[in-house]
Formats: sequence, C-alpha cells, structure tokens
Amino acid sequence: MYFDIRCIAEPIQTDSDKKETMTVLLLGASGLIGSHCLKVLLSDDRFDRVIALVRRPLDITHPKLTQTIVDFDKLDNYAAEIKADAVLSTLGTTLRKAGSSVKFTKVDYEYQLKVAEIARRNGATTFILLSSIGADKKSVVLYTKVKGEVEEAISKLGYEKVIILRPSILLGERTESRPGEAVGQWVAKQMPFLFSGPLSKYKGVSADTVATAMINAVQKPYKGVGIVENLDIFEWAKN
Repeated sequence: MYFDIRCIAEPIQTDSDKKETMTVLLLGASGLIGSHCLKVLLSDDRFDRVIALVRRPLDITHPKLTQTIVDFDKLDNYAAEIKADAVLSTLGTTLRKAGSSVKFTKVDYEYQLKVAEIARRNGATTFILLSSIGADKKSVVLYTKVKGEVEEAISKLGYEKVIILRPSILLGERTESRPGEAVGQWVAKQMPFLFSGPLSKYKGVSADTVATAMINAVQKPYKGVGIVENLDIFEWAKN
C-alpha cells in the first residue's frame, strides 16, 4: 500500500451522549451517490447545514441546504464559500463522458483535490472520499490509476480524518447513461451467485447503502486515514 492506513482508523474515546451538529460540504450532489447523500443529510439532525457545490442549480430546496454555483475551473474564486466541518466527495465521471483522459483527470483528480485543499485551509477536519474498488496509482487502467492518485493526494493534506470508500458495482438508477455500469448492474442483480467465495468482494452495493456509509463515516470517532473496501461498506452503513 502506498500510504499508511489504519482501517478502520483509530477510535477516539468520546462522550456518546454529546451530539454536536455539523456543516457538511457535498461534492457531486447531482450524481447517483451524491443525490442519495444529499437526501440523507437533509433529513439527519446531526447536520445543521449542507453546502452543495454544483455547476447548475439542483431541483430541490430545503432550509438546511445552501447551493453554491461554481465554475470548477476557477475554484479559488469561491474559496470563502468552501468552508465546512466535513467534506463528502462523490464527484466523478467516466472517460466516455469526459471525452478525453485530460478532462477525466481534471474532474476526478484536479477538482476534488482543489476543493480538499481549500476546505482544509478553511478549517475542515474530515474528508470522506468516494473512490472505487481496485484504486491504485500504479494501475495501467486510467480510471483506477486516477482514483489511486487522488486518494493519496487528499490523504496527505493534513485532515484529522480521511475515510475512503471503495465500492464495487453500484446499484441504482442514474440520470445519465453508463453502458458498462449498466451491464455490471444487470449481472449483479440477475446472477448474484457469481459473487460468492473469492469473488464476494465484487458484489454489487446499492447507492443508498454507500451514501449511508459515507454519512456514518463523518460521525464515526476515528483519526487517521482509513480505507473501507466494498464488503466493509455494508457494515459501515449500519447505525
């Protein structure tokens, strides 16, 4: 492994009766996992404010929700608004949608890292990152290589807690077309017996399960950098 991890990081002794509300900054709120995260965050009284960084307005209003419309190529211009206790990033695209490896890397690496840097300077202590199974900066596959690179880069920014989730096949309805993922979803749903034994680590995981695990990760009293692999996500989603 390319950086020290303590997964599931180191627990901190806390007063379980003391509940403090938090402000959370959400990246990727319009996506499959991000939209589920937003729904849960807005209904969870552990969080008193949710800031969504978006390219265009979301079709939702809520007293707790602040939508910040940004140009992701000029994030420094919005530095004063990129401020929260914790950051949840579900931002991501595909090479097919991005159109080139350069544009893919810009979304999956540059944008996420830039927000992480600004939020950390502004006092954020927790970063929860949606990555992917197989993420590895040494991979020959662009997708998993970039995922591994951004994992490492964010882990070195000095956050008190960085939790990285690496789901396998994501189950849920997207607004955009992802043919490869659709095939994986069909196999996961129709032939679940394939994901047993050594292949169980690749079993599909629903979008709401991943979202719940990410939100629970914000509140879990751990320090350091931890990686939550696909099968562990199901446990982290339990209250």
